Amino acid sequence: MHPRHILQLVGSPTDAFHCELSQMYAVGCANALSGIALYRFSYAHMSPDGAWCFPESLSLHDRQTAQKYETVEALAIIASMGVDCGLPQLFCLRGMTECRAIFRILDIPFIGNNPLQMDLSADKVLARNIVSASGVRVPQGEVITKALCLSGHRSTVSYPVVVKPVGSDNSHGVSLVTDPAQLGNAIADAHFYHEQVLIEKYIELGREVRCGIVQRDEGLVCLPLEEYAVDADKRPIRLHSDKLVRDRDELLELPAAALDLTWIVDQEDPVTQIVHSAALKCYAALGCRHYGLFDFRVDPSGVPWFLEAGLYCSFSPRSVIVKMCEAHGISLENYFAESVQLAIDGG
Repeated sequence: MHPRHILQLVGSPTDAFHCELSQMYAVGCANALSGIALYRFSYAHMSPDGAWCFPESLSLHDRQTAQKYETVEALAIIASMGVDCGLPQLFCLRGMTECRAIFRILDIPFIGNNPLQMDLSADKVLARNIVSASGVRVPQGEVITKALCLSGHRSTVSYPVVVKPVGSDNSHGVSLVTDPAQLGNAIADAHFYHEQVLIEKYIELGREVRCGIVQRDEGLVCLPLEEYAVDADKRPIRLHSDKLVRDRDELLELPAAALDLTWIVDQEDPVTQIVHSAALKCYAALGCRHYGLFDFRVDPSGVPWFLEAGLYCSFSPRSVIVKMCEAHGISLENYFAESVQLAIDGG
């Protein structure tokens, strides 16, 4: 049997940060899976300047020296490549939606959620409204626009509050506000990343956990929870620096595992079934397919509150869903093989 041709869609049409983030995860996936004889990997890389290339590998040299193409030319090349399955590795909003839709346009099966679901989950207000309608608890919240802020509008949400951009990821522009005098600056910081800002009631700790759900032959499987190191006094919420940092060479790095800021929760822990139940409702409400990630704040009485959804998996060993799968006894190789087959079968 010929190896299946897997096309990784890498880069970002938006900015250098998301290009680098995509590169980091895609390289991890390539390093982990490229040696498997079942697959032949190729790469379509897009840059913020609109240029496309098809490098032999994801090395800087190969990306810089590869011939550049306009979008129309690039789509024609992809259509002619004989791709069996696409793997989108894009994390900016345009990448998660319109670029992911390229696979739909070219009738190429691909792993992961559809563009509509990516769009819904990226909008924190839409996502919380949708899961709330399905019976999942969400913190009290209010949306503030720049116009409202300039008019002197005062938030109706009682303090303390968490201020976050409606459409930003990796905790960019997120802050905890305990004093009304701090609110203006927090809103301004969040507005740098998005026109709309969500002000949410701070949920007392508790715990903060993430639940992964994967689709398998036997149906949906809730994976072991990942818990975050949060502390009511020292680390009340997770900030951008808890998720991404720069190493000595100024390259993006994930600090959580290295600093023991996350761990897998024992499946006998009572919180597991409670969060699994809420996450399954989120998965169904958002119309997910293949997999989904859902963050919850668990208050001191054990009640989970939905924070956000992250509907992506890079198939890098450092990807959260991959780590959860391994804790459940599913190797990266097996999970990827199942995901490829699921996509090709139209699941």
